[in-house]
Amino acid sequence: MRVLVACANGSGTSLMMSMTVKKALIKLGVTPTNVHHCAIAEGKSSATMYDVVFTSSAFVDQFKNASDRGIPVIGMMNVMSEPEALEKIKESGLLEKYSK
Repeated sequence: MRVLVACANGSGTSLMMSMTVKKALIKLGVTPTNVHHCAIAEGKSSATMYDVVFTSSAFVDQFKNASDRGIPVIGMMNVMSEPEALEKIKESGLLEKYSK
């Protein structure tokens, strides 16, 4: 599974969220092959090359092109909350497609 994590500037928040998301995915039995974190500007242009996009809830609308193509775009309120990441991943349907 290729995972894109995007935040406003592509440094701190997306890095923290990428670590949270990776831990949650592994806990749920999904091993990501690539977890890339970046700024929203880069993420919008490259989102369709990934299997899922994680971003702050405030930026979900920025990824309409990806969601229109069937790529799950998951918005998180607390980027460091593993319980929230676990819940959102379960709700997204990703486990049915990618779990072992």
